Amino acid sequence: MDQLRAIKVFVRVIDEGSFAGAARALDLAPAVVTRLIAELEDHLGTRLLNRTTRRLALTEIGDAYLERARRILADVDEAAALAASATQEVRGLLRVLCPPAIAVHQIAKHLPRFHRDFPHVTLEITSPGPVATVDDSYDLTILLSREPLDGDFIARRLARSEFIMCASPDYLDQRGRPLHPSELKTHDALLPPSSALQRGLTLQRGDGGEEITLPIVPSRAALSTSHLDTNYAAALHGLGVAGLPSFMVEDALLEQALERVMPQWRLFHTTLWAGMPSRKYVPARTRAFLDFLLEIFGGEDKDPWLVAAGCATCP
Repeated sequence: MDQLRAIKVFVRVIDEGSFAGAARALDLAPAVVTRLIAELEDHLGTRLLNRTTRRLALTEIGDAYLERARRILADVDEAAALAASATQEVRGLLRVLCPPAIAVHQIAKHLPRFHRDFPHVTLEITSPGPVATVDDSYDLTILLSREPLDGDFIARRLARSEFIMCASPDYLDQRGRPLHPSELKTHDALLPPSSALQRGLTLQRGDGGEEITLPIVPSRAALSTSHLDTNYAAALHGLGVAGLPSFMVEDALLEQALERVMPQWRLFHTTLWAGMPSRKYVPARTRAFLDFLLEIFGGEDKDPWLVAAGCATCP
């Protein structure tokens, strides 16, 4: 007896609601379906179905067996897909969820290379706002987190990004270059909403030594917004001193459009992750894009953007 074939027929009989329906769906003779079910029951030594001329009903053991049978068939299908993916061409639609700041300042500038390497993959990037966790309706979720990730998904670290103080050279020429956090009180600040800074603004020396928490004085804030790109644009145009992630300011630092303020000090760091729903089979296009991200960002617990800009936090 071909047990796997018999299991497939058994599941299809239940799904179609009849032997005849299963025979039509599988393009088999009704007698073949009847024989395979009978052989399966003989092999198991138990009745799976109670059948009359009018209806089918699962026995108690048949109901339990059906659940396991579905799992077995799903595993077989995944194994076949996994084997096929090793040789199939990388192509198709790849749906990615990503925070806007990462999409604009990092992902977009690397896409020409990815498209050159994988011309048959179409990327659909959704960037509605901050991303808190892996979304299983997307092939890949890119997110930032200050805490370790926890959930039923697969996640790979892409890089670490420090939040640093920045301002335009013109602003600093006019207002001076602070050397210590205590001097920030005389400067215009570009801040997130005050609700996010109820305990004040904490800065730490790069060596993990001195730590200072500055009270937030709303009257010293030239701008308060949760939108990182607005703070970034305002800093570029000389509005004040902003705390921004290194992945966002890398190009501006290299082009000297922004200057790092107090390079011995940092605010905090966050980790950039790529996450996928927890599953055994990952499409070739998803694996290709994940490998691409790991290559360009390094995949390590260090900040590649500050190193590239030549202004890493002093150890």
